[in-house]
Amino acid sequence: MGQQITRSATGPGTASPRCAEAVVYDTTWAGEARSAAGCSAVLLGLLLAVDAVAGTLDLARGGLWGLLAALLFVVLWPARVSAGPGRLVARGLLRRSEVRTDRLVAVRWSDGVAQRLVLRDAEGNRVEIDPKVLVANPPLWHVLDRDARTSRDRKVLRCGETALRQLAARVDGETARAVFDVSGPR
Repeated sequence: MGQQITRSATGPGTASPRCAEAVVYDTTWAGEARSAAGCSAVLLGLLLAVDAVAGTLDLARGGLWGLLAALLFVVLWPARVSAGPGRLVARGLLRRSEVRTDRLVAVRWSDGVAQRLVLRDAEGNRVEIDPKVLVANPPLWHVLDRDARTSRDRKVLRCGETALRQLAARVDGETARAVFDVSGPR
């Protein structure tokens, strides 16, 4: 699956060359969305089948199983992450979050079962993303890293250089591993 990039429209009134830069999207999102739908459908099918075999399936129980499958779908649905010049956007089913990556003030790892990268900008906006998205999409990481360096150079980034270094090492390691896997033994 290739990298999905769209170019921003530029016209005669475009002042900044940064406006013409690409917006990069998470290329793994479609597969994860299909997996969320598939898991929900399989759960619904299994619950209905077990109830039907047991002879206890009725409209109320079928509706309950449908509701449970829908809840699983909402929980598993991945955020669609995109990055462009100076911004990173995460769109979920119910909400959209955007952060100015060229004005980051904090980057940290969240505590919890699922590891998340939390980005906060000078305007108070906050985005939480799965670091696997950045590891699987080096072009996304490149945009974030470039803009985080801009934040650091402007002395806006107060905390998060360690988290960014850790993530950079992880992305570099996965990229190197992918290159070795593709090249294979000769």
